[in-house]
Amino acid sequence: MMHHHRHHYGKKGGGDIEKDEEAQSFILVWENSGYCRKKRTKLVSFLLLSLMCCSLILVALPFTPSFSWFRLYSFGVQNEGLYVNASLCSSVSNGTICCDRSHYRSDVCIMKGDIRTHSASSAIFLYRSEDSNGFISYVPHPGEDDGEYRELQHEKIKPYTRKWETSVMDTIDELNLILKRENLGIGHRCDVIHDVPAIVFSTGGYTGNLYHEFNDGILPLYITSQHLNKKVVFVMLEYHDWWIMKYGDILSHLSEYPAIDFTGDNRTHCFPEAIVGLRIHDELTVDSSLMNGNRSIVDFRNLLDRAYWPRIRGLIQDEEQDEKEKLSQSPSSESSLETREKVLGDQPRKPKLVILSRNGSRAITNENLLVEAAEKIGFQVQVLRPERTTELAKFYRALNSSDAMVGVHGAAMTHFLFMRPGSVFIQVIPLGTDWAAETYYGGPARKLGLKYIGYKILPRESSLYDIYEKNDPVLRNPSSVTERGWQYTKEIYLGSQTVRLDLRRFQKHLDRAYDHSIKINKRFRHQSQ
Repeated sequence: MMHHHRHHYGKKGGGDIEKDEEAQSFILVWENSGYCRKKRTKLVSFLLLSLMCCSLILVALPFTPSFSWFRLYSFGVQNEGLYVNASLCSSVSNGTICCDRSHYRSDVCIMKGDIRTHSASSAIFLYRSEDSNGFISYVPHPGEDDGEYRELQHEKIKPYTRKWETSVMDTIDELNLILKRENLGIGHRCDVIHDVPAIVFSTGGYTGNLYHEFNDGILPLYITSQHLNKKVVFVMLEYHDWWIMKYGDILSHLSEYPAIDFTGDNRTHCFPEAIVGLRIHDELTVDSSLMNGNRSIVDFRNLLDRAYWPRIRGLIQDEEQDEKEKLSQSPSSESSLETREKVLGDQPRKPKLVILSRNGSRAITNENLLVEAAEKIGFQVQVLRPERTTELAKFYRALNSSDAMVGVHGAAMTHFLFMRPGSVFIQVIPLGTDWAAETYYGGPARKLGLKYIGYKILPRESSLYDIYEKNDPVLRNPSSVTERGWQYTKEIYLGSQTVRLDLRRFQKHLDRAYDHSIKINKRFRHQSQ
């Protein structure tokens, strides 16, 4: 298997050289058979032409920006009756480095053996000793220092999941993964010895944006670490204390050990194995066909449930305690509260609608009328205004208890991950954002099992309607504008547009959401009886 990997990740054309050698051997045997020269010449030409075609195909394939290339080189292994999907480098020998660079979103390298970190040189070393495993001993060149043998292999990697996006990848720290022959006469210090693997990744790049934090970080971390069952240490480049605090509830359900700041911790950490880089499947989702145990995005959401509920229970207890204190100060209100709870208990619960509110660009300017319309239909409405400082557990509590969510396309739509499968997600789609709305949130929401409704606004519902002529392509043909490049999309449609909903038109979608919520609630009550 490792022989096969070497041909893929060594010098280009390694496999073609072998094929040429095989062709030469075949021609030599054919020549010795006494076959006529004319026929042999035609055969040689045919074989060479065939080899050239194969070479072109092999060279072209790796540059195809598609998941098909990743899946082409995926394979399955049978393990105790459980079919487990594995990818390149799934089987790594001790004392080796294997890098899977086939995916257009991220590179992943796996190291196994005597691994030691060296933050000062942005390196992770793997030392391979001379033993009885069949390794070929390295003999130093004349004049070379016997105490420090040269590198046997050197890989460079930026462990961030936006490999194709050069502008952000230029900001990501690069790691050197170096395989060296160990001189048995020289000891290598270990300040901290770990008996579990490390996963090394960057929390730089677009960290600070909720969509990117989940799509480029948390979900890939789940995908990459799940098979290790929390027996793993996270080693982070561009470490942020606030990120650790923000996602601490989730991280504690992915690893039993404290995370390591690679750059800030100059101690030598020693590991038996390291996975450098994170695997990513698609936008805000998990491909169960590529996961151990066929885990899916629903399993990830169940993990969020386990991660946040201890904190939510604490919030509920605090609120109950506050309510008791208020009642003790006003005894007469106790009986009225009990009467109210009894009446409410005899009535079906109103479906809950959460509106994710925005300020500035892509805000709903008639949000107060939207709230009134939703309440008139029969929804209990809660308006949430996401802030960077708002604890995620509070958002999870609100959306986990909701039946429907409404919001305008943007990073905050990532909160759909907090909704229960079967709930309704209505995404308001401003002009010029059709493709992004469907790709980043609509499709992934369906995979989670949500009932997704995309509401595409009309030109007259956009603030741009008052700025541009009625026949301007900005209003009539947004795709012709977005095709000019990201800068146009960002400046015109994302940064300069607000929405004023046509509530008579939008009410049809609210009605659908309400009817769906009532059916789901009835089904749930019936199943729980």
